[in-house]
Amino acid sequence: MRYEFQGIGASRGTALGRARVRLPHALDVEETHIDPSQVEAEITRLHEAIAFVKKEMDDLRARLTGALIKEMGEFLDLHALMLDDPELLASLDRLIRTRHIMADYALRLQRDKVTQVFAAMDDPYLRARVDDIDQVIGRIHAALHRDTHLIEGKTGEILVAENIAPAEIPQLLEQGVIAVVTTQGSALSHSAILARSSHLPLIVSTPGILPKINDGDALIIDGASGLVILEPNAADLKHHRSREAAYAREQKQLHRLRRVPTRTLDDVEIRLSANAESPEDVTESHAQGATGIGLYRTEFLFLQRHELPTEDEQFRAYRDVVLGMAGRPVTVRTLDLGADKADRTGLALRNEPNPALGLRGIRLSMSRRGILETQLRALLRASGYGPLRILTPMISSREEVMFMRREVRRVHRALKAEGHAVADTVPLGAMIEVPSAAIALSTFVRDVDFMAIGTNDLVQYLLAVDRNNDALASMLTPLHPAVLRLLHHCITLADRNRRPLSVCGEMAGDTQFTRLLLALGLREFSLHPSTLLSVRKRIRETDLGALMQTAPALLRARSMRSIERWVERAE
Repeated sequence: MRYEFQGIGASRGTALGRARVRLPHALDVEETHIDPSQVEAEITRLHEAIAFVKKEMDDLRARLTGALIKEMGEFLDLHALMLDDPELLASLDRLIRTRHIMADYALRLQRDKVTQVFAAMDDPYLRARVDDIDQVIGRIHAALHRDTHLIEGKTGEILVAENIAPAEIPQLLEQGVIAVVTTQGSALSHSAILARSSHLPLIVSTPGILPKINDGDALIIDGASGLVILEPNAADLKHHRSREAAYAREQKQLHRLRRVPTRTLDDVEIRLSANAESPEDVTESHAQGATGIGLYRTEFLFLQRHELPTEDEQFRAYRDVVLGMAGRPVTVRTLDLGADKADRTGLALRNEPNPALGLRGIRLSMSRRGILETQLRALLRASGYGPLRILTPMISSREEVMFMRREVRRVHRALKAEGHAVADTVPLGAMIEVPSAAIALSTFVRDVDFMAIGTNDLVQYLLAVDRNNDALASMLTPLHPAVLRLLHHCITLADRNRRPLSVCGEMAGDTQFTRLLLALGLREFSLHPSTLLSVRKRIRETDLGALMQTAPALLRARSMRSIERWVERAE
């Protein structure tokens, strides 16, 4: 029977395929006792399963390339830390020895115990870590029975599940899964961000679908609209073929835009820079015609290792980015560990009560002066090879800006004295992602050379909505009057003081927000290279003069629904 389900489109693309259903993971294992003589053999079986999972994750890490390295590595690191927790192993061993139970049931008891502890925590971020516990315990359980395909999927299939972790995406792509539908999740989650980067159609927050669907059922999904059709009819199939043909034509047209300028219909030039975190991203950014790198993340140099990267290692990495852009400006963000980034180096604090509000960004740099100096030396040395700018994350006050200004000047003088080739001037910028920085921008706008608004964090901090909390997904939207007014405030203030300002969060790469940002006065976007051509196309189809006439109505809006209607009319 035909059914329609409406979810939230998190990654564009259409797909027609067979459903592969993964029901919510639960260890419904009965209490099974073993003879005391079997205890040691059962413990050995458990240890072998854990070792198997560790190797499985190491093998997955070895296969990661490009943008997957950082996003996947963070979650694999977190799961590896859980597997290496001596208390986990000791607790499981103790349960098997004292209660004479099978490893499966010991896993269930341990999972239930830890889940109760996390569920009772006040911090929603820490409560959300239950998903990671489920992932780790589930992998061990599967390995006990050598069910190595915990993530099931085959070529041409559409995975339908409660949720997916970012670390699953490369495995799904390898298996040939063509799309994913989840009953939970957020369009701003790490899984969604990675799906967009990987061009994997994804629909999230689709209630009611799991009870209606079975393995092998036919599905059509539209990752743009969020529509899922179960057992489509002839009209649905015809419409899907039409959509596929239109999508193919669109991709062909986008390819032709790689070398054309980013200008509106009324000939206003808009700058499109790219976000990057790997050499592959830099290569793609250059090929897509990005005006530069608007945000180069440096965390990947620190996350995939146990020791800190040396000055020379960092220098070579930053120099290669500068050379790869062939004279186009490169903006490098200083280290922003913390929040949900798993860190093996020991830099970030362990067990912070609220990591998203903890020791991260500029705060971490100020508390680890030696780490900051090494990174600044590497960055300034790389500036001798082409235009480079330094961007400071998590700024919340003028005092932090002035601290960075002094540090850059001090290191610059030292490198000059040592005979290094360093650019005479290296612009210093601030990330505007903390509400206090946005509100008090006038106090330090002239102390920075440029600014970049990180909408992902700014929205969650401004609305007090954790972007990793699925239960609050519908509340996490930039289409809130407070968000738009704060963005307009920052854009206007930057323009008045002749300071370049870009938006570099996910909002910049989403074409449904392109005209909204233009109406707010934005003239520089920084986005993932995979979305650059789509945004360029939208800009080239926009009459900016006519659009700006509607901006006052946008800023007068008193509700999210009013803003949504404005966005719909602007399409």
